[in-house]
Amino acid sequence: MDNRPIGFLDSGVGGLTVARELMRQLPHEEIVYIGDSARAPYGPRPAQQIKEYTWQLVNFLLTKNVKMIVFACNTATAVAWEEVKAKLDIPVLGVILPGASAAIKASKSGRIGVLGTAMTIQMDSYRKKIQALSPAAQVESLACPKFVPLVESNNYQSSLAKKVVYETLRGMAGKVDTVVLGCTHYPLLRPIIQNVMGKDVTLIDSGAECARDISVLLNYFEINHSRTEEPLNHRFYTTASPVAFRLIAENWLGKDIDVEHVEL
Repeated sequence: MDNRPIGFLDSGVGGLTVARELMRQLPHEEIVYIGDSARAPYGPRPAQQIKEYTWQLVNFLLTKNVKMIVFACNTATAVAWEEVKAKLDIPVLGVILPGASAAIKASKSGRIGVLGTAMTIQMDSYRKKIQALSPAAQVESLACPKFVPLVESNNYQSSLAKKVVYETLRGMAGKVDTVVLGCTHYPLLRPIIQNVMGKDVTLIDSGAECARDISVLLNYFEINHSRTEEPLNHRFYTTASPVAFRLIAENWLGKDIDVEHVEL
């Protein structure tokens, strides 16, 4: 048993989609979450800068005595996960492999779409992983640079969001039977994405798949939280406005939370 918290990092609020799934699947685990909303989105940034920011988030989480770090950010996973994983002596999990594996299982035709930030698509991480596991798969990747700003500005349910998603995805509709939401912000746009792609297209939430892998790793390393009656102390930190973060987080998580501003 290990009652230390699990650390989550993301470029902003998107990783809450992973945190919510973890809270649902593993209600006895405690979370420390850092979202770098002041510098979001990471997708358009140079790889070296993304790596530098990611290390700042990792080092912040290490000060909170976490037992595992979850890269709840596809861009950070694509750019920095391998390096961080090699240098830390605690488990470090990314969102790309779980999402790629789930897409292969879900697709009947082998035609898979991947939506991601500019950097995730540029790194080609999903296509490489999918085709390494299933060489016959046909992968169509699409950068969606306008999606993260919609979510970070709390406009993910607006008519503007519907317009942007439609204009971005209409060229992919009808070409694939499975779509990977290759950015943890995108599940907040899920109803609109589903509407544009069509009801028969399976959407893969890489964050939700990642939560299942967290459970496997906790068991493997025997670092599960003991099942006590004491209330869990989930902690949320943001580099931007705590008020804006809390608004989205409480809506998405369905509970009241405390959010603290930090400078990295």
